Amino acid sequence: MTQLELRSGMSITPNALQKEKPSVAFAHLGCEKNRVDTEHMLGLLAEAGYGVGNSAEDANVVVVNTCSFIQEAREESVRTLVELAEQGKELIIAGCLAQHFQEELLESLPEARAIVGTGDYQHIVEVLKRVEAGEQVNRVSSQPIFLADENLPRFRTTSASVAFLKVAEGCNYRCSFCIIPKLRGNQRSRTIESLVLEAHELAAQGVKELILISQITTNYGLDIYGRPCLAELLRALGEVDIPWIRVHYAYPTGLTTEVLAAYREVANVLPYLDLPLQHSHPEVLRSMNRPWQADVNSLLLNRIREQLPDAVLRTTLIVGFPGETESQFEHLASFLEEHRFDHVGVFTFSAEEGTPAEKLPNPVNAEIAQARKDRLMALQQPIAAALNKSWVGRSVDVLIEEHNPETGEMIGRCARYAPEVDGEVIVQPSEQGLQASPGTMAPVFITGADLYDLTGQLIDKRAMDLATQSST
Repeated sequence: MTQLELRSGMSITPNALQKEKPSVAFAHLGCEKNRVDTEHMLGLLAEAGYGVGNSAEDANVVVVNTCSFIQEAREESVRTLVELAEQGKELIIAGCLAQHFQEELLESLPEARAIVGTGDYQHIVEVLKRVEAGEQVNRVSSQPIFLADENLPRFRTTSASVAFLKVAEGCNYRCSFCIIPKLRGNQRSRTIESLVLEAHELAAQGVKELILISQITTNYGLDIYGRPCLAELLRALGEVDIPWIRVHYAYPTGLTTEVLAAYREVANVLPYLDLPLQHSHPEVLRSMNRPWQADVNSLLLNRIREQLPDAVLRTTLIVGFPGETESQFEHLASFLEEHRFDHVGVFTFSAEEGTPAEKLPNPVNAEIAQARKDRLMALQQPIAAALNKSWVGRSVDVLIEEHNPETGEMIGRCARYAPEVDGEVIVQPSEQGLQASPGTMAPVFITGADLYDLTGQLIDKRAMDLATQSST
């Protein structure tokens, strides 16, 4: 369960948060897309005058925004609900678990006063009022169709300098292992104009890093413009005063020449590519209902490295998919060794009810799947360490996120690290005693590296620029 730190959001009156004892608390689980939904619910309740906070102890009602993507996520959601119910809290269950199981939750948890689907969180104020009136509420649409925009109140829960921008909701692809289309509906994109307006608002709030998210961000705009328009969106966002724009969930087939050109030419778009490839073997990809990807993987990765030499590559992989043979797994291991990703996440297959993969023959033994995961992570570690080490001796901009006033040590991230999933840069003050405050960009000379993190020292960029000019 994520502890939410409330931050100023759009169109929200700060006085709405000044009640001594908040009446509504939030527990957030799951992905960044779910986080944005939580932020909108917080914004709506605050705008309506409710006290909101992150302490269940002081709350009359707890809204739990749940995840149901895989079995492990469902177990965490259920565990959180049970713990809160045992504390005697009235619960409003929102998000993917509510969309997935609906009436089952109301029947099995007497403390559950309402369920709110993934396409219904905009009704949270109405739901809470009905709960206060003694109703048990089911607010789950059978097909999620709602899409929030910049006009829906939002109260950010990330650090003041980082914000997520949801460019689209839902997904039109039907990967055989994935339940997301069932939980969040088909793709629904926002307009470029809407996204640029919100980006400008976030810039005015001091955001230094904007992270574009959706289920498949490279398909952005296909549903409303008739073709993917990520390249056009990136160029439009290049006019926004935010130093870093990072793209998550870039499906490989959508990384066209035009998109890669935008990565290369738009100054504030980071050359960080989050590619959820899942596997490399053609037969496994066919079983995953991603048959077109097999011919794309290696060609795409080579093209990225040619056009974006400083590209940082992240991927996620699934092992233990039904029917995955030892030779198919070895194909994946060789693929991982060959392409040397900066960051890799590995998951064992989770059979999701209602997906085609649930009924596939030849399941892989759980112990074998875990061993394969461990093998891939062991292969990746020296690769990650070597790529990290290659940054030693460079000067990079670091977004400072923490500062210890006693030691002067700072913690932040450079462009190669996305928040929460990648590493950090541990920054020592300069010999001249220079410091940097959280939420600011600071030049740092990288002096060391380990498996996941970098260390460095704050530098005086103006002095370095003058020295460079004088030497030339």
